[in-house]
Amino acid sequence: MRLDPQFYWALVLGLYVLAVLFLTRLPYQAMIERGLEPVRALYYNRKIVHMLAGGVGSLAVPLVFTDPWFPLVSGLVVTLLVNLAHATGLRFYWFQTAENRNDVKFALMWALSVAGLWWLLGDPWLAVLPGLYMAFGDGVTGIARNAFLRRRSKGAIGSIFMLVVCAPLGWFIGALSHPPIPVWGLISALVATFIERYEFGPIDDNVLITVSASAVLVIGVYLG
Repeated sequence: MRLDPQFYWALVLGLYVLAVLFLTRLPYQAMIERGLEPVRALYYNRKIVHMLAGGVGSLAVPLVFTDPWFPLVSGLVVTLLVNLAHATGLRFYWFQTAENRNDVKFALMWALSVAGLWWLLGDPWLAVLPGLYMAFGDGVTGIARNAFLRRRSKGAIGSIFMLVVCAPLGWFIGALSHPPIPVWGLISALVATFIERYEFGPIDDNVLITVSASAVLVIGVYLG
């Protein structure tokens, strides 16, 4: 029996994500050795994981997959893996913390948003756009706040960096979509940047970014 080529791509990308999860221990150790506080090193590292795993993975999806099932299953497998690490106490301590499971929500919302938008809109590039906001936009935001404010916060400086990253993504990917909706893509970036500053109990920015940006894109396709 001949396997779908998408299966092999899912396997390659899965191994790549695993490599990111384990190899990012190295920059964490380097930051600790240079005297950075462990909590700040962990927070930097979490954003590195988001960008290398979630961001690169998002960009690969429209290039190697032809239907949403493979990214959905792959994302859910990663969600299960990072959640098991929390549940068993065998955390990836260089980017996971006992205080929250935001990394689990990141993986889950990535899988659901990519598959859901692909099914709803039929366009893989629009499907990965909220995931790109989470990975690169929120990633740069966290690094900027950690560097300038030296703590985890929701300061405005991070929102500026996020908008600089997300606005071009929204415009250009919106222009590549079918139908092209660059203005709605830009609006989704503005909404994602605004909503990132809020959290409501267990509903963190990973949930809010993907849900709000996805809603704007759906409205843009069907009304725009």
